[in-house]
Amino acid sequence: MYFDSHAHLDDEKFDEDRHEVIEGLKKRGICGVIDPGDSIDSSKKAVELAEEYDFIYAAVGIHPHEAGEVKDEDMDILVSMASHPKVVAIGEIGLDYYYDFSPKDRQKEEFINQIELAYRLDLPIIIHDRDAHGDMVDIIKDHRDMIKGGVMHCFSGSWELAKVFMDYGFYIALGGSVTFKNARRPVEVAQNIPLDRLLIETDSPYMTPVPYRGQRNDPGYVSLVAQRIGELRNMNGEDIGYITAQNISKAFPKVSTPIQS
Repeated sequence: MYFDSHAHLDDEKFDEDRHEVIEGLKKRGICGVIDPGDSIDSSKKAVELAEEYDFIYAAVGIHPHEAGEVKDEDMDILVSMASHPKVVAIGEIGLDYYYDFSPKDRQKEEFINQIELAYRLDLPIIIHDRDAHGDMVDIIKDHRDMIKGGVMHCFSGSWELAKVFMDYGFYIALGGSVTFKNARRPVEVAQNIPLDRLLIETDSPYMTPVPYRGQRNDPGYVSLVAQRIGELRNMNGEDIGYITAQNISKAFPKVSTPIQS
């Protein structure tokens, strides 16, 4: 059984068949999914899905792409949503300098605001870090006493960088990129990471693993991520799924999974 630690089932790409996809996941071996919000609206939708399905959990947060549009009242709204018993983290939050849709100063400001929010609420964080590794490390270092653990989502950095984040208490989540033909860094991380610090994800509907790359992704494909990591470590992919499902309840204490250590 596999647990997808990061999938945007609230995304509009699922509007036509969302419930059919979700209802078919258990038959495909999926025992759980965390749906992280990337705006106030998507966070609300993630919570609604978590209320509807027993094996879906939500995180609430504002993505760096939306940092320039954050309103004063948004933090209060996040606090209200985070009180829900199935909201397990603040996220997806962080920095994205690749697209740079929001000014970097605003990205950093709202990232820090949400780290502080997670600290007050005693929740872990789900971090998005794209082409912003230097500032990311600096912010985490400066706020390490406020961070209650969390996950580096869809990790794209080097093995050396992964060790830095693990030293600060983070789990490392690998997704479809580990299956890509020219993948180097994700492969290096997959080969070296201690299994008790590893999570798997799809980042649905994006980052679809081989051999379905180019099609819409969904949590059922997380098994392909596990299989590839298993190949790289001379292990069975089902064992990777089992181990990473165990890790979920450690990374997110509010999650209850059928597979716990």
